[in-house]
Amino acid sequence: MTAWLNDETTLRTGADPRHGVDIFTLLRDRADNRAVDDRAAQVTAPGAAWLAGASPCPRSTLSQWVTRPGSPGVLPCGSSFDIVNVPALFGRRMLERLWAEGPGSGPVATHRGRMLLFASPGTAQRLPSLLAWEEWGTGSEGSRTAQGALPPLLCHGAGDAVTVPPLTGGAGSGGPRWVVAPDTRNPWLPGPDVLLWACVRVGRSAAPSTTGNSIFPPADPSANVYDVSRRR
Repeated sequence: MTAWLNDETTLRTGADPRHGVDIFTLLRDRADNRAVDDRAAQVTAPGAAWLAGASPCPRSTLSQWVTRPGSPGVLPCGSSFDIVNVPALFGRRMLERLWAEGPGSGPVATHRGRMLLFASPGTAQRLPSLLAWEEWGTGSEGSRTAQGALPPLLCHGAGDAVTVPPLTGGAGSGGPRWVVAPDTRNPWLPGPDVLLWACVRVGRSAAPSTTGNSIFPPADPSANVYDVSRRR
């Protein structure tokens, strides 16, 4: 259907003339016209293809997005990605660390006061074990401070499914939205070691950074100012 779907393993689909919507053309047009500081939170056509590939029925998923591009979707975890689900404030502090001092992040979304960090498959199983090995939450004498600073993490892997934000639509709708949207057919995803590092850094901090270098401006904490081009 489109020029970016040009390999044999990629699904192809076309707009239903009854609806008059070509979701991937729309995404390309939005990519051409959006402001630089708005790009991080907008799904690209390759990113949409990657998301659809997580579904066991990618063609059906694509068809649903063609007819309802502004509606959230539900995708399974465990094959293309896992999800680390954290409280919004803790997640924001993790992102500050990942982008200011670390390799950046993969796709990130918010939903119902939680932040969903997309991670490499297998992270949901390994991250809790690594946190326990580091004695976070084990009740040991040396980890009591950490135990109080680190909230419970919800890790979604094989057998779980999560709600993902719509491909199009404004961030002010009140539903799930992208903070860092998928933008390539093979987005970089942090593994359990990277997320462990971020969790430990945030947990050991008594307060959020006050250096003035936060990626979340105080006046607009949901501003999309991630420079995805510097992701390692």
